[in-house]
Amino acid sequence: MIKAEVHYLCGVEKGQHKSGFISIIGNPNVGKSTLINALMGLDLSIITHKAQTTRHRILGLVNGDNYQLVLSDTPGIIKPAYEMQTAMMDFVKESLDDADVLLYVAAIGETKIKDPKLFARIAKTSIPLLVLLNKMDLSHQEELETAVAHWQEMLPHAEVYPISALTKFHVPELLKKLIDLVPESPAYFPKDQMTDKPERFFVNEAIREAILNTYTKEIPYAVEVITDSFVEEEKIIRIRSIILVERETQKGILIGHKGKKLKQVGSSARGSLERFFGKKIFLELFVKVAKNWRSNQQQLKRFGYHQ
Repeated sequence: MIKAEVHYLCGVEKGQHKSGFISIIGNPNVGKSTLINALMGLDLSIITHKAQTTRHRILGLVNGDNYQLVLSDTPGIIKPAYEMQTAMMDFVKESLDDADVLLYVAAIGETKIKDPKLFARIAKTSIPLLVLLNKMDLSHQEELETAVAHWQEMLPHAEVYPISALTKFHVPELLKKLIDLVPESPAYFPKDQMTDKPERFFVNEAIREAILNTYTKEIPYAVEVITDSFVEEEKIIRIRSIILVERETQKGILIGHKGKKLKQVGSSARGSLERFFGKKIFLELFVKVAKNWRSNQQQLKRFGYHQ
């Protein structure tokens, strides 16, 4: 399990400890992963300009001497087209079930959620609800005021906060607000832990991020990554990962002429992993075909989409 030092201080009342689950939801590409990274002060979730970058529910822990915030990053809300996307939306619904605080992230200019039933559930929630209007660094005052008024009308019981997750504008204030809102409780996880995911999960995510940034069209969405070997030595981590695609034609595109494209992916992923783990990385990549894995219940369970 990936570890981290306790790195925030807070003026919580002496002798009191606060902990809570904070679910971050919203449409694709509104900046949810950027926000969780900003709140944590590190790159836990992968970020690209493509929709459906986040596929799983990822817990990030912000620890202080007398509090712990359990941040839940979730996939962007979509109308599912196949079994994997249904599983992704199940992660979103699951995050609502155990939340102590709900953050709905909307890009300024966005006016509605893509799932009306889910929006109705959000509107009826009894837990603290914050609507975060993200990307205010890209908007002007009149547009911002219009957006605030719109969401206050849509969700009258919510507090509306304009932020910029990218520039961290209003993020420190948001962090203090979240600490105030979570209930008094012992920590749910060890204080030196920063996520619920194992090392191999972040290896898979780094490789998938490199693929998202390297290829266009369908290839990134037909890909899943599994790491079958992770050996950590004193000065180096040796990793062997397998990239799965749905068809032979996708395998050829992924590898590229004389393996050039795959080498590019490996180089990009290796750099990200060296920054993440703080060690030299030796990374081996292989490509295999797993036909129609996105609609295969057994395969999806193997990849962590179903319990």
